[in-house]
Amino acid sequence: MTIECEKITTPYSATLNRPILNEISCKIHQGEFVALLGLNGAGKSSLLKAIVGLVPLAKGVIKVNNSVQNQQKKHHPDVAMLFQGGGLIRQLSAIENVLCGKLGSLSAWQSLWGFPKHDRRLALELLDRLGLKDQAYQKTAYLSGGQQQRVAIARALIQNPGILLADEPITGLDVLAAKQVMETLAKLHAEQGMTIVVVLHDLSLAAAYAQRAIVLEAGQIIYDGISQNLPEIMQAG
Repeated sequence: MTIECEKITTPYSATLNRPILNEISCKIHQGEFVALLGLNGAGKSSLLKAIVGLVPLAKGVIKVNNSVQNQQKKHHPDVAMLFQGGGLIRQLSAIENVLCGKLGSLSAWQSLWGFPKHDRRLALELLDRLGLKDQAYQKTAYLSGGQQQRVAIARALIQNPGILLADEPITGLDVLAAKQVMETLAKLHAEQGMTIVVVLHDLSLAAAYAQRAIVLEAGQIIYDGISQNLPEIMQAG
């Protein structure tokens, strides 16, 4: 088991007139590629953030590799989160942004001396693997949207996670850049057996890249199954 949600419910939202998440139960196994889908306000991003303890629960339990997650402790070391928009520091170079993914593992003294050589080597290897070797020392402000997202993926990968959570990683990207980002995630899944959970809006992309789809509506799961032919399945439903 990788991720298990047991009847999780968030506090009541006056804006929505309901909890954002309401009695959500699902299990995501090691090595799965899962797409979370739904309209705005359905709860998909909230579910992703709840897994790393960023959204409080009124009731229910989330377990990652059998370890209970909550807001009082640091999220599971096997989990890396790719936030919407990438969350990069635009004035830093690509390699410096990737190295920021190691900050949580450095002591205060180590951070004063800078990043070790082996971390810099690893950051360069990750950028090279993602097709960004030539952009390693460019400020991310000058990179395209698709390149920035791949830098953000490299920053997550330097943490050596077994689980990658991606919150709308293709928002604002053109068709080609979106395809490159999704192919990068698919390659990580295929070659490394990484568990990937990605929030998407596009049913066709989910059908093309994910093995499984979980569709939310008004804070509840309305579909959990294979993503093949998903547009037709949802239309029939």
